[in-house]
Amino acid sequence: MPVPNLMSHSDSHLDVSRLPAIEESSRPRIAFLYNHDATHQVAHSASFISALIEQYPGIDITLLATSDQLIDAIISICGSAITQQCRVIKLEVPGWHGPLLRAADSIMPLSRIDYLVHNAKLLGSFDALVVTERTSLLLKRMDSCKHLKLLYISHGSGDRSIGFKADMADFDLILLSGQKLRDRFLKLGNIPDHKIKVVGYSKFDAVKARGSESKNLFPEPRPIVLYNPHHEPWLSSWYDMGYQILDYFLASKDYNLIFAPHVMMFRRRFHLSLERAALRFRRDLPQKYTGVPHMLIDTGSPACTDMTYTNAADIYLGDASSQVYEFLSKPKPCVHINSHGAHWQGDPNYFFWTFGPVITQSSGLDSALRAAVDDHQKFRSVQEKAIAETFAAGGKTASVRSALVIGEFLGY
Repeated sequence: MPVPNLMSHSDSHLDVSRLPAIEESSRPRIAFLYNHDATHQVAHSASFISALIEQYPGIDITLLATSDQLIDAIISICGSAITQQCRVIKLEVPGWHGPLLRAADSIMPLSRIDYLVHNAKLLGSFDALVVTERTSLLLKRMDSCKHLKLLYISHGSGDRSIGFKADMADFDLILLSGQKLRDRFLKLGNIPDHKIKVVGYSKFDAVKARGSESKNLFPEPRPIVLYNPHHEPWLSSWYDMGYQILDYFLASKDYNLIFAPHVMMFRRRFHLSLERAALRFRRDLPQKYTGVPHMLIDTGSPACTDMTYTNAADIYLGDASSQVYEFLSKPKPCVHINSHGAHWQGDPNYFFWTFGPVITQSSGLDSALRAAVDDHQKFRSVQEKAIAETFAAGGKTASVRSALVIGEFLGY
């Protein structure tokens, strides 16, 4: 997709003077950073860029991305006009880093750090940076970025411990989807109340703006199960139980299956845990699962993250993904898989496992799926309460609320 107003920068050939000069009296300069090898985080912040422009005409916004795919994802959410309203810069690193980074990224995302280091001067030319992940906190340690205000918006609303770390206090502003997350952050004890703002889930605005198409994903009208395993090697059901689960659905005459794992699952061969000392090898999918009429296999298309599948499915089957909350925007049956022997009852990191039956063996899958449907009324009130606490509602959209909070923070 051709992108007007597009520049490319790394510090090896950076000329910050190409950016419009900031006068002493000018408004703050803000940038949105997209630094990832997949596009699943984009909708969580790109969805309120247009609202920010509408609320504060003339605001100086730059969009920074590390790949053409990320730029395309921004445009697909904001519309092509965004490239005329904002500066769009594709970040670069020295070319010889490529082979080394590709090898390193097969285990851990060192390229994200490399982009921060080699573009630190450009990043430091802004007053504030909107990010969706914690890697950007490394900028706080760089001399050129010590003044930079980091504004964080979560790329999901799940319960995993990885989302509630003490270093989150280093962000200058934290935008959250609901009161549940705010309460957990405050319990950390080191984040001031004024840094945390509840704004709602702006990704829903992006999905609503896109519109929903009614698609017949399967030839037979069976109940649709979405199997959505995470890539996290300590928590994921895929490594030990994935083939058995797919075999169950391969033989099933009762269900259609969407197999749509976390988009990072099939981007790496090895997965290193950020929560425990665990490293797992990701196996390939056997050919027998492809071309089966009642099984849709998708290991990374946009439909995996734009709520196409969470909206289409009747039953959710997963382990650690926050996508269960998107699925439950309308309460429906859920089954979760405890493949690592967790003592999860009463643990806030596994709160979403209270939404339906939890199995520890693939042999319990059939009865759990039936129980999730038959006993859904027993879980419905828990789901409804959790959704109300996870996604704050209000008179304004989440995108507008996010824009207003950021505008106020910047002093508009």
